[in-house]
This record gives sequence, C-alpha cells and structure tokens, in this order.
Amino acid sequence: MQFDIYRTLEELDTISDEWNELLSCCSASHVPFLRYEYLRSWWQTLGGGEWQEGELYIVIGRAENGDLIGIAPLFYTCNRFGEPALMLIGSIEISDYLDLIVHCDDQSVFIDGLLSLLDSDRLPDWRVLDWYNIPENSPTLVCLQAAVRRCGWSYQQEQLQPCPYIPLPGDWETYLAGIDKKQRHEIRRKMRRVEESDLPVHWYFVQDEDELDSEVDGFIDLMAQDPEKALFLTPLMRSQMHTAVHTAFQHGWLQLAFLEVAGQKAAGYLNFDFNDHIWVYNSGLNFKYRELSPGWVLLGYLLKWANDNKRLEFDFMRGNEEYKYRFGAVNRYIVRAVVRR
Repeated sequence: MQFDIYRTLEELDTISDEWNELLSCCSASHVPFLRYEYLRSWWQTLGGGEWQEGELYIVIGRAENGDLIGIAPLFYTCNRFGEPALMLIGSIEISDYLDLIVHCDDQSVFIDGLLSLLDSDRLPDWRVLDWYNIPENSPTLVCLQAAVRRCGWSYQQEQLQPCPYIPLPGDWETYLAGIDKKQRHEIRRKMRRVEESDLPVHWYFVQDEDELDSEVDGFIDLMAQDPEKALFLTPLMRSQMHTAVHTAFQHGWLQLAFLEVAGQKAAGYLNFDFNDHIWVYNSGLNFKYRELSPGWVLLGYLLKWANDNKRLEFDFMRGNEEYKYRFGAVNRYIVRAVVRR
C-alpha cells in the first residue's frame, strides 16, 4: 500500500469524489460528519473556533493499482491536556460521529501501515493519538488496538456519551404501538392539542436556498433562548453553522424544519437526512409557546415523516436528554481511543 500525506484543502479538493465514494462503502462510518464537504467546512473555522490552531495531515492509502483504500483524516494540534496530538478532523464538540474511512476488508493492513507512517519523520513529533467520537461498533477500534500492541505502544479506550436512536418500522402507527403506552398517549394528546388550537399552526421544511440564511438566523435565535446554547453560539460558531447548513443543502442532505404558531417560529429542528437515516443535529424552542409543547409536536411530525418516507433510523446523536427516551430511543455509545508511543 502506498501512503501520501495531504496538507492543504487545495490538494484534497482533487480527491473529493473519491473520498465520498469510499465513505459510501464503509457501513460503520457512513455518516454525514465524514463527508468531504462537511469536514472541509469544519476545517475552515476549526470547528467554529473550538481549536485555536492546527495543521492538516490527511493520510491517504492506495493499492498498487491506484485505488483508494483508506483515509485517516487527521490534524496536528495540542489536545485538551496540552499534549502534541494527532486528532480526527471534526473533533470534538460539533461532529457527533468520527472515524477512519477504510474498506472493512483492508482495515487491518491500512492501520498497520498508518501506524508505521505515523512513527516516521514525515509527521510532526506527536505524543498521543487522541481520537474522539468513534462509534462503539466501528471495526477501527479492534484493529487499532491490535496494531498498537504489535508496535509496543499503549492503548486506552473510554466510553463517552450515549447516542440514543430509534429504529423505524416504516409506519407511523406501528412506531407508536412500539413505545410506552403512556408516552404514546402523551404524543397524540400534544399533537392533537396543537392541531385544535385557535391559533394557526403549520410546519415546513426549508426548501429555498435564497431564504436559507434568514431561516438559519431564525433557527439560531430559537437556540439562543436556551442560556447554555446562547453561550455556545459565538460569532464564529454562528458562521460555522451557516456554512455547514449551506453545505448540507447544496449536497442534498439538509433537513431544516420549523413549526410556526400564529406566524412565529415556535420550534425548529436542524437535521441531516443522509443514508436513509435522520441525524438530529440541533434544536431550538420559542419559550413563548412552551405551553403548546412545540418541540414535542414538531418532533412527532418529523418522526411521522421519517416513517412515511421509509427512513431506517432516527438518530438523536449525543446526549441523554429524557425526551429522547420518551419517544422510544435506545442507547448506543461513542468512544475515545487514546494511543501513546
């Protein structure tokens, strides 16, 4: 296997189609956060300012015939503990799932070759591979641990947040029948109350790119009503969100939805509709309409839409908020893998 290191976006732009084609063949890591266009937008702001500095070190592995076999999307920085580290692009806060991008059959040979390269003078003098947000079922974890042991290095794995998700049966009534009876009644009651309200209520997906910036601003305004989210929404993070939303829209996997009450935005969901899954990226709520439970109601409409349109999963991603489980979500986890030489 031949390895090359890409240091600039201009170099990477030449392989963007190959990148996404390889990703589509990797079932465990076929997530929107590993699409080339998403990571490109992330890098332009270093995650909305999460990182002050970093250097690209994207490792590309090819077979003898030139076929792309694997990608290690890495960057060099000091991690949260001040250690010189090679981290996965997208780390940590705004990309829920990260991984290497490798054909399953080539996982072991790619990782062996990758570690050999990382131990050479072609890379900066890193102290730790600090890889966050890897799905617990990723084949990367088993292969990485075995390869690290062969190198005589140390490997640690830490379970991080749960990522609750709902397997979808493809039918709204079947879905409702599968959740707790009390919660089923509560969902129906809240949706019916809104529909019978004296105030005009409707919900919609944003479909016009010319209106996208104003709609994103409206969504950010809803988010900012939550004090914790307001602190998160720095000017650079707001810019990152605009870029990410435009990127998803242009590539066909944005799902930005609003519930309006009396012509005002009462709730919003920013999702990605990708690979027959709905990925819930963020949400916002207008506290003025809290008594109508607009967040629950919009979530109900989105789940009905996802079932009607035969999506396979509704993934809430990181966080163990109680409402996710009331809608029938079950846990899976992401992990952090730490390698020291």
